[in-house]
Formats: sequence, structure tokens, C-alpha cells
Amino acid sequence: MKHPARWIAASVGAVVVVLGVILALNVGNDPQVESQKNHLLGQDAPALNLPTLAGPRVTQDDVAGKALIVNFWNTWCIPCQKELPALKAFYDAHANDPDFAMVGIVRDAQESKAGIAQYVKDKGMGWTIAFDPGSQAALDFATRGQPETFAISPSGRIVGFQLAEVSVPNLEKMLSFARGQT
Repeated sequence: MKHPARWIAASVGAVVVVLGVILALNVGNDPQVESQKNHLLGQDAPALNLPTLAGPRVTQDDVAGKALIVNFWNTWCIPCQKELPALKAFYDAHANDPDFAMVGIVRDAQESKAGIAQYVKDKGMGWTIAFDPGSQAALDFATRGQPETFAISPSGRIVGFQLAEVSVPNLEKMLSFARGQT
């Protein structure tokens, strides 16, 4: 070996190039980005048939032909509590729209029905509140936690999804997707 420093420099350079190629190939595998996806986007929404706080069940027939916002939430969930003012403002703005419906599904309820009813009353939540016994709706929608919000078109297709807190602008955008107004 006539020039050992050159060999060392060339070896280090080769290692750097290999690491660069490996990093470049994995740029699209961001777990944060992946967590914001839902494999149901563009698919038919799971059928709804859930008991509600008001008594009767909410079914697919109740929301058929409407732009639907479905929000999975819980009373003890801090992000759910933080997004509540946005949900209330959004619902109040659209409650009288004939082509609109909103359903809040209590995910993993740890309180009694009476406790949830009191929370809903105290917070002034005017939209349909449904329960998910056995977590079947959460499984059908492939939820990973709460809050999670879905926008469903009048034809029953999932056209929007957000994992984590929503804001009024997010909800307005999801509703416009559901109405086909992109």
C-alpha cells in the first residue's frame, strides 16, 4: 500500500455514499406521515347501527344521502377536550343544513351512560352521540385512538380522515370533500 491515507479516505467516502443511498431510499417512510393515513379512504364507510345517548339507534338509513362527519372521542381524552370548541362551532354553523349530519362515537367508554350524558349536557354538545359496545365501530373504521374524525360523502364513501384534534378549518375542508366541493 503506497498511499494508505488515500485508501482510508476512499473507504470512508464509500461508507458515506452507501449511508446516503440508504437514507435517500427511506425518505418516504416517515411514521408521522403514515400515522395520518387510513386505508379506508376512498372506500365505502362501515355501516352504522349504534345505540345513542338519546335512546334510539343511529343507523345508515338515518344518515343516508347526507354529508356525514363522524368523530371518535372520549370524555377523559385531553385532545378530545381541546378540539371540543371547534366541533361545537362547526356543528352550530351547520346544524340546520339539510344535507349534513354529525355523529360523535364514544370510544372505549370508561364512564357510565349517565356520566357521559352529564358531560354532553354540561359541554353543550348538540349532535348525535352514539356508543360503541364491544368497540365494533372503532374496529370497522380501523381507528387507532381518539380523537379521530372521518368525512363521509352522501353516497357513503370515506373522503376525509384526521387522526388527532380537528379545527374548524379542518372540519370545513372535510365537509366540502364530503359534499364533493373540492
